[in-house]
Amino acid sequence: MARWDKAPSSTIPDWFWQAVETPSEAGAVEVDECDVRYRTWRGAGETQLLLIHGMNAHSHWWDFIAPQLLDEYRVVAMDLTGMGDSDYRYGYNAETYAEEIVAVCDAADMGEKPLIVGHSFGGMMAAKAANLFPRRFGALVLVDSGIRHPDEPVKDQPMMGGGRPKTYPDRGTAESRFRLYPPQPCENRYIMEYIARQSLMRVEGGYAWKFDEELPLTLKGGERYPEDYTGLSMPVGLIYGKESASFSSRTLAYMLELLGADTPAVGIDDAQHHVFLDQPLAFVAALRDMLSGLAQRVGTG
Repeated sequence: MARWDKAPSSTIPDWFWQAVETPSEAGAVEVDECDVRYRTWRGAGETQLLLIHGMNAHSHWWDFIAPQLLDEYRVVAMDLTGMGDSDYRYGYNAETYAEEIVAVCDAADMGEKPLIVGHSFGGMMAAKAANLFPRRFGALVLVDSGIRHPDEPVKDQPMMGGGRPKTYPDRGTAESRFRLYPPQPCENRYIMEYIARQSLMRVEGGYAWKFDEELPLTLKGGERYPEDYTGLSMPVGLIYGKESASFSSRTLAYMLELLGADTPAVGIDDAQHHVFLDQPLAFVAALRDMLSGLAQRVGTG
C-alpha cells in the first residue's frame, strides 16, 4: 500500500508498516444468496485462527494485528454481511451470521476446531455460532464483548444506523469524518487514519462508508442473553479494556459468573472498548498468551 506519511518525523512505527504491508489472499463464499468475503494470511503457523470484527467494521481492522500472529497461526479475517466488502441483505439475523462464520471456516479450509476471536458485536455473533454449532470450534476469545449484569445501568449513547446513507463529495472529507462507535478517543491517529482509508467505497456522488445503515434496524436475534454464555461448551477467554465503558468491572464479574470463575480474563491498561486500536502491541501479547492456553485445553496447541 502507499505510505501516506513519509515525513522524517513520522510517529508511525515500523512494526505497523510491516504488518499492513503483509499480503493476504481474498476469498468469498455464498451464504443465503449473499457473498461473504474473507481474507487469509499464510505464515509458518498451522493452527487455524478466525478473527471477527465488530459492528460497522470489517476485516481490515485486523490488518495490523493478524500478521503479528503468523509465526504460530494461519489467520483468516471475515466481513460479516452488511459490512466491509460482503453483500448487504434486506434483513439480518444471528442465525445467518452463525452460518456465515461456519461457511467461512469451511471455505477457508480451517478444519473442524479453529480458534475464534471476536471483538464486540463479532464476539456476540461468535458466541451465537458456538451455541448453534458447538462441535465446530476449538475455543473462543471475546474481546471487550459480553453481557452486562441485569441491574447495571446502560449509559446513554447516540443511536447507530438508520436514515439515509451519508455520501461525502471526496475521500478526504469522508476520512476526516471517521469516528469510533461506541464513541471514544484514540491516541493512535495513524491507526484511525488507516482504518478510515479502508472503510470507504465509491458511490454515485462521492464516497460512503462500507456498512449498511439499515443493519441495526433490521437485525433480529441481536440481543444478548445469559444462556449465550452459560451454554458454551468450549474453552473461553476474555480480553477487555480496563477503561472500557462497555466492559465494566461489574460486567467482568457477571461474565465470570456465567462462564466460570476459572475463565482466563485479561484487562489491557490504558485501553477502552476498541482495545487493539488503543494498545495494539499489548493486545497481541495478551492474545498470544491466551490463545496458547486455550489451545492446550482443546488439544490443538
